[in-house]
Amino acid sequence: MFLFFSMIKQSIAFIICTFFLIQVYAQEGTVRGFVYDMQNGEPVLFCNIQIKNTKIGTTTDINGMYTLPKVKPGNYTLIVSYLGYNTLEESITLKSNEIITKNFEISQSSLKLDEVVVSAEREAMKTEVKAAVIKVTKKDLEIIPTIGGEPDLAQYMQIIPGVVFTGDQGGQLYIRGGSPIQNKVLLDGMTIYSPFHSIGLFSVFDSDIIKNTDVYTGGFGAQYGGRISSIMDIKTIDGNKKQLGGKFSANTFGAKLFLEGPLNKKENSSFIFSGKTSYLDKTSEYLYKDPILFFDEKGLPYSYTDLYGKISLTGKGGSKLNIFGFNFTDQVNYENVSKLNWNSNGIGSEFILIPANSPILVEGNFAYSDYAISLDESGSKLRTSNISGYNMGLDFTYFQTNSKLKYGFDIHGFETNFTTYNALNFRVEQLGWTSEFSGYINYQYSGNRLVIEPGFRVQSYAGVGVSPEPRIGLKYLATDALRIKFAAGLYSQNILSTVSDRDIVNLFTGIISSPEELPLQENGDPYATKFQKSRHLISGFEYDVSKNIDFQVEGYIKDFTQLTNINRNNISNDVGDQFIVETGIAKGIDMVIKYTTRKLYLWTVYSLGFVKRDDGVNQYIPHFDRRHNVNFVASYKWGKDNSWKSDFRWNLGSGFPFTQTQGFFESLTFSNGLSTDYTVSNGDLGISYAELNNGRLPYYHRLDISVSKRFKLNNRIAINITSSVTNAYNRENIFYFNRVKYERINQLPLMPSFGINCIF
Repeated sequence: MFLFFSMIKQSIAFIICTFFLIQVYAQEGTVRGFVYDMQNGEPVLFCNIQIKNTKIGTTTDINGMYTLPKVKPGNYTLIVSYLGYNTLEESITLKSNEIITKNFEISQSSLKLDEVVVSAEREAMKTEVKAAVIKVTKKDLEIIPTIGGEPDLAQYMQIIPGVVFTGDQGGQLYIRGGSPIQNKVLLDGMTIYSPFHSIGLFSVFDSDIIKNTDVYTGGFGAQYGGRISSIMDIKTIDGNKKQLGGKFSANTFGAKLFLEGPLNKKENSSFIFSGKTSYLDKTSEYLYKDPILFFDEKGLPYSYTDLYGKISLTGKGGSKLNIFGFNFTDQVNYENVSKLNWNSNGIGSEFILIPANSPILVEGNFAYSDYAISLDESGSKLRTSNISGYNMGLDFTYFQTNSKLKYGFDIHGFETNFTTYNALNFRVEQLGWTSEFSGYINYQYSGNRLVIEPGFRVQSYAGVGVSPEPRIGLKYLATDALRIKFAAGLYSQNILSTVSDRDIVNLFTGIISSPEELPLQENGDPYATKFQKSRHLISGFEYDVSKNIDFQVEGYIKDFTQLTNINRNNISNDVGDQFIVETGIAKGIDMVIKYTTRKLYLWTVYSLGFVKRDDGVNQYIPHFDRRHNVNFVASYKWGKDNSWKSDFRWNLGSGFPFTQTQGFFESLTFSNGLSTDYTVSNGDLGISYAELNNGRLPYYHRLDISVSKRFKLNNRIAINITSSVTNAYNRENIFYFNRVKYERINQLPLMPSFGINCIF
């Protein structure tokens, strides 16, 4: 830990020195602009921009923007190149202190590339720390087996190293020892509180609207805050500015419509619309004649509808304004037993401002969202939870040669309204409004051998305290093929879930803010802070074995120094007794090996993880502690023009912890109070439990397969037909065990699907 805090102190000093040493451009100019796809007007991500016959170059970011700062005056030739596109060359003349905005449109190449594909991601690894982060594009989503031909982010997330998926039902992801509420999901800067549907095969996001997704499994930089485990930052496409297009698809379990196109003839505006719905609850009745779940129901009781729309306006210099909105719904209906519903909706905007005579890039966002969930169970009282509020932020990026400085602030205000009942049928509720304010500064320098990214963030939570959070990331390029990386930081958050880490099955995930009143420590002193906290430490290396083989290893420690949970054994009205404070630790190793050619993609992932929690009385292993997790993914293209494609994914995971049963007894209710005659009264079945989560369920394994064929009708229209099988060999993976009925409940059985989609 001494090394950790030493690095933190050094990073703070480095940031302060850097901030005051930054000087204005003198006798030097800047070349900047955007690179667009000539066919649809979409920004081209990770495109190479090079000044000919020099070592000056860069790549475009997720907005398609590039910046070449501090270039001496003179005549130059810019080279724009990207795999699969024709290379452009254009001459420019740069004067002293001049800022040139130069945009490019590049066309797709007709040449067939049989050589090994060297990804832009590998090149970015040499100039960015990239510790504990996975970059996901639309093409990445297409390499895993699809259900009915529709890729989904939920299925891709399950193969990311360090991610544990608890099952086909529930849709919960646990990332390197953190619970779902400790993962922040952003959609164009807007917080999404429920990104996955109750059936864990589907997310709320249409894959066709996704431009890029950065998944930070830990150690993320100062530009992100408000969570103590991970960040998922999703950016959507702007839409085709040239012509109307889209996609229609239908499969065994659902249907989708996606549209995009220009708003005018000036090619400076566009729109996208996506709508998808499921009819899984209806078609599954024909697939499964016998009950496959509990309550003797046929089929699967899941259904959902997801809507998303966006308008993009682009200025001549590249400045941009996006306005978007969404509505996601989910239903689980066990007839005459329980009914769960949740609804998530929001509206927001984001902008990019490029001042004509300033080297600073300005980005901003504003959004309002609402998430409400309810559970109505037979014999139980209605449980409800609602969180609604706004978030806004401004970010400023200052570019220098081989470095950039980014700083900004965020404001987040939200209201929670929550009512539930604990195991003793005692009412637990919260109604309140709270706010968060944060500011950050992050510096990134890329030298010949060293990449350093120190940062500092301050989180202020109304009513519960202030959290200073230093961060640092390092990468050392030992050789052209070997890179060593390190990341560390402090993190905090002000919201918690009503789902306990002890729970195995719980679809009701209410959200509340951290309480202003906490129980006292064991020594009788109050806690210094009221929010939740963690410390991350990550170290590993990347090794390019050959042109087509990548190997990565990362070790991590997440020290959860303060966690707040609902006290499920509370029987008083005292506010301080409604919550408990815990600590925890998560540690492990993730290993990834990739093999990539134009036709074949292989990805093997192994994760070793250990998770513990301490409630002050007992140490226990939470139910998501999957010690070993293996994923093998294969994707292969063949036939004329690679029109055939087959995808495979096999997952093997060690069993989850569970609490064993020691025995049963008769539990008397004493319905008549002290006058109850216990000698003749009939009680309920009581269960005597062993030590918490001291047992292990059997190993989990599942094989998914899909095969697709593409028919290209003309230059614009194509039809894809896909046949797929989820759980191909019908493995009976346990979901949980009903102790009272002595009944085993399994995950989903073999699920065949067929789908067709038309791209136009």
